[in-house]
Amino acid sequence: MPKKTETRPLNAKQPKKRKSRALGINPVGRPPMFKTAEELQAKVDEYFISGRNVRTIVEGRGASQKTSKVALVTITGLTLYLGFCCRDSFYDMEKLPKFTHTIKTARSRVENYYEELAQVNSNPAGAIFALKNMGWKDKVETEHSGGVILHNPQLKT
Repeated sequence: MPKKTETRPLNAKQPKKRKSRALGINPVGRPPMFKTAEELQAKVDEYFISGRNVRTIVEGRGASQKTSKVALVTITGLTLYLGFCCRDSFYDMEKLPKFTHTIKTARSRVENYYEELAQVNSNPAGAIFALKNMGWKDKVETEHSGGVILHNPQLKT
């Protein structure tokens, strides 16, 4: 026997979409990864202390050549280190009041890294690009005050 399908008029209300399990609202799906803000904060701190990838940078040539190790801090790196599959899941967790402060602080720490990198790097283009993706703007706004008087001698008043 064929299954009946429900038909609705075009102006009928659409069913409400389910909220994410990550937000602790939907009873089905993957359980939340972190139960408390303290647990999440501990993992975030672990990333910033030892969980980052490190890149070796070579500067100069010949006798003046220097090598240094630079820690790579990224939102995606933090997201993956915390066990999320994508940044969207990480950002969704920020909507939960108990995790808001922890997530915002972690994002600010990554932003601070890029800000410092833009100041000390000889080519800050990558850091500037990352900051723009975090909401920074690269424009100058000029505000003028005073009036403008237009004078046209052909017009008679």
